[in-house]
Amino acid sequence: MDTLRSPPRAIGLAGAVLINLNAVIGAGIFALPALLYAGTGSLAPLIILAFAVPVAANVAIYAKLSSLFDQSGGPELYAERAFGSFAGFQVGFFVLSQNIAARAANFHVLIAYLAAVFPVFDSAGVRLVMILALIALFTALAISGTRRSIAALWIGTALKLGPILLIGLLGFMVNGLPDAYVLPQFSQVEAIALLLAYAFSGGILATISAGETHDAKRTVGRSLYLTLGVIAAFYALVQWAYIAIDPQDVNMDRPLAAAGEAVLGQTGILLISIAAIFSTGTNQLSYFVSMPRLIFGMSRRGLLPASFSRISARFGTPALAIGLYGAMVAALALTGTFATLAVFMVALETISALLVVGALVMLWRRNEGGIAARMGWHWALIIPFSATFSIWLLAQAPVSAIVPTFVVIAVGALLYFLARRGSRASAV
Repeated sequence: MDTLRSPPRAIGLAGAVLINLNAVIGAGIFALPALLYAGTGSLAPLIILAFAVPVAANVAIYAKLSSLFDQSGGPELYAERAFGSFAGFQVGFFVLSQNIAARAANFHVLIAYLAAVFPVFDSAGVRLVMILALIALFTALAISGTRRSIAALWIGTALKLGPILLIGLLGFMVNGLPDAYVLPQFSQVEAIALLLAYAFSGGILATISAGETHDAKRTVGRSLYLTLGVIAAFYALVQWAYIAIDPQDVNMDRPLAAAGEAVLGQTGILLISIAAIFSTGTNQLSYFVSMPRLIFGMSRRGLLPASFSRISARFGTPALAIGLYGAMVAALALTGTFATLAVFMVALETISALLVVGALVMLWRRNEGGIAARMGWHWALIIPFSATFSIWLLAQAPVSAIVPTFVVIAVGALLYFLARRGSRASAV
């Protein structure tokens, strides 16, 4: 029997960092080194570390807002508290739309990596069946308990980072530290910035599951900063190792596989393929653990049907919210409509980020939770810097994304007013 009680706070600091870490490191790391090296030369590791600075401004915004709340919802909750339920619903709808599209696309990527090791997955029919099986597996695992899901993330993280770090270490041992200097091209600054923005995205995922985090007002913010530091160091180290190995005849889609082959031959390719499978898998699982908490939080605050706020008495998880999330991912994955949504995912994410910046300003003015006493002069620099960075990223979105983005905004508005009308009718 389900009840309306709150879920247990089963996520600690390490678990929150793990969720953020796996949200960031997915399939992109396996293409990033060659693309950055081609565009920025030997400066690539330093550029990664430098790019972490503007990202840190955005992280600081989320970390400060997370210190005010111990509920699930993240950016949706912040926008709702600052600007009202309509803005909160729209941000929640944006986040869910782009995230579900990304999950649907990544299941196809995951099957492609599996097919590289097990050719049986090359069959179209087998691919669809396997995608459904994986979605069902991740949905069931997320429902079965947060602690169990976190344990699975620990195992998957070790299996995805271990081979990459091993190849990098062997590359340094065999080739030594890089001593050749390759001049950067800098012919596509915007493209490189968008590539890095994508590579660093997802590091605030723990804000969405704050309602199940121990001492959330302190833990979530700390996890965001720790994640950024770990990600920046990891990316820079992998990039440095790739430059040291300098594999020849690189397939730009699978540069780390080429690096693995240069160090360990076919064994290296196999290790990187295994790492890619677990990297994409844990990336998916981290969202299956956290994103349904956005549905749960919106339901608890009356923005979605109350049934999605019910907690399983057996598992202590929002089972209906998780089931809905899995069903929506499956629908997009099977119909292929994620390809249409993918065009404007960056635009939606950036609009949400701008609303979060505005939320901090609004809540500062209201002195929400006594926040004014904790806002030093440096925030007068961080806030406009973060807003400018987000606006610049939004300006890089393709023109083709403008109309679909407004369509999503319009659909979100329609759904909101239909939901409000339905709730008023049921109250009569």
